[in-house]
Amino acid sequence: MEQITREELGSAPVIDFKGQSREFVDASRALVFAFGLSLLVVFLVLAAQFESFVHPFTIMLTVPLGVAGALVGLYLAGSSLNVYSQVGILVLIGLAAKNGILIVEFANQLRNQGKSVLEAIIESARTRLRPVLMTSVSTAIGAVPLVLASGAGAESRFTIGIVIISGVVLSTVLTLFLIPLTYSFVARYTKTSNRIDREIKALEHDLMN
Repeated sequence: MEQITREELGSAPVIDFKGQSREFVDASRALVFAFGLSLLVVFLVLAAQFESFVHPFTIMLTVPLGVAGALVGLYLAGSSLNVYSQVGILVLIGLAAKNGILIVEFANQLRNQGKSVLEAIIESARTRLRPVLMTSVSTAIGAVPLVLASGAGAESRFTIGIVIISGVVLSTVLTLFLIPLTYSFVARYTKTSNRIDREIKALEHDLMN
């Protein structure tokens, strides 16, 4: 309606919303702000946890994959991008990031043990494959009752369930390839957390010899 009005009448008319349409517009704007704030908070928490801005960036790449999966699921299910689906997408931020955390954290531990970036990420992806699949499958199965629900409010629960299931499944499949690939490139510009301790031990060993 807004597009047709601008094309036919220009910018002179003023469009306003009333009732449920106004509530939807206001809620959508609030959710967009909440989505951006959630991304920022998650990034800062991960940066504090990993003591780096590079690794959180690698992990946060999974969020767009989760959102893409949610949109594909909504399209296939014939649903729309409404308030409930936006809430589900907001939940996907944490659900999609957890897989990247599992892989990156273990890869960093292997690098602390002296392994190269390539060796660390290959072993991390292989070792963490089962935990990643187990957590993702359990999350998706846990949302199945939302999709199968009936009665009052079933449509809203169906939308949230579709968003969670499709977003988690697609982000998990692509994360298993994207995270190791990205880590192998960007981790070369980061240092291990115990780098200073290892250098001190190496100096002590040289002095003793």
